[in-house]
Amino acid sequence: METQEQQWICANCGYTASGKFTGDICPKCEKTYWKCSNCGYLITAGAPPNTCPSCSQKCNFLNVTCYTPECGGPGNIDPRL
Repeated sequence: METQEQQWICANCGYTASGKFTGDICPKCEKTYWKCSNCGYLITAGAPPNTCPSCSQKCNFLNVTCYTPECGGPGNIDPRL
């Protein structure tokens, strides 16, 4: 039985790596997709902001970058998040 190594692909720039990105941030473009937990605003950045640019609230931002083929791979936001 063969085990297949999982590929992680950056949704922003398409960089592919074997194994998970450190801190879920792409080592090439150093960006990821973040979603505001309050209003759903999406932002592409290396780190989430302290205050949401859309609702002006101090919110938790969720990393919603798609890294696996199950959610569509590069260029996609993970709909499960």
